[in-house]
Amino acid sequence: MEGAVNAAEMRQTVLANNIANAETPGYKRSEVLFEQLLEEQMGQQSPGKLAGKRTNARHIPIGVGTSMPTAQLSTDQLTKMNNNENNVDIDREMSLLAKNQLSYNFYIQQISHDAKMMRIGIEGRL
Repeated sequence: MEGAVNAAEMRQTVLANNIANAETPGYKRSEVLFEQLLEEQMGQQSPGKLAGKRTNARHIPIGVGTSMPTAQLSTDQLTKMNNNENNVDIDREMSLLAKNQLSYNFYIQQISHDAKMMRIGIEGRL
């Protein structure tokens, strides 16, 4: 969840930058890749095998590697939207911004819920 929150924060900045440069001649839009990288990594792991989480570099790895992919920035150099070589579609960027905000809110709610469940487990009461 931490990686997803970090990716959503990075995506917010990138989308805001794309929107701010929608009229800048020659500007090429960027996007954040995280979910695709996570899916690829999860697809490479064989099902049914458990993996331990390493919280310290000195810990012995258990099972399949569990490294979390980091969000990567990708710039679309191939397309163009306007005669000025700019490829930002403001409507698309605004819809992606709204989608990212919903995802971010979900991640934060999930982390809050998990923390609440741990607190209940430790204290034994609501």
